[in-house]
Amino acid sequence: MMMRKGLLALAGLMGAAGVAAAAAGAHLGYANFPVAAQFLMLHAVAVAAIVAIRPFGGRLLDVAAAILVLGTLSFSGGLMSTDAFGAPPFPHAAPFGGTALILGWLVVAAGAFTLRRSA
Repeated sequence: MMMRKGLLALAGLMGAAGVAAAAAGAHLGYANFPVAAQFLMLHAVAVAAIVAIRPFGGRLLDVAAAILVLGTLSFSGGLMSTDAFGAPPFPHAAPFGGTALILGWLVVAAGAFTLRRSA
């Protein structure tokens, strides 16, 4: 239960960061911020949805949501940091994040097989 609360809180923060990144991109002219904003908001909703269906599935869904959070923060953070500061927070942050997102979605697909009819 604690993991799901944490994931849902992170989803909320990702959504808020996505809106802020969209505004910053529009008003400050950062080229990569709109892409980062889209990924933040899209994956915030995805993580919240995974948390919502988790009672009907297995622990694999928690793992999928955690990987999606990590991937989104790395990908979007890499793009935004490069725009704002000229360098990513760590080398290859965006490619690492993109790869983690692909893995996270594959784990979501595998997690579909853990779903049952009732919690």
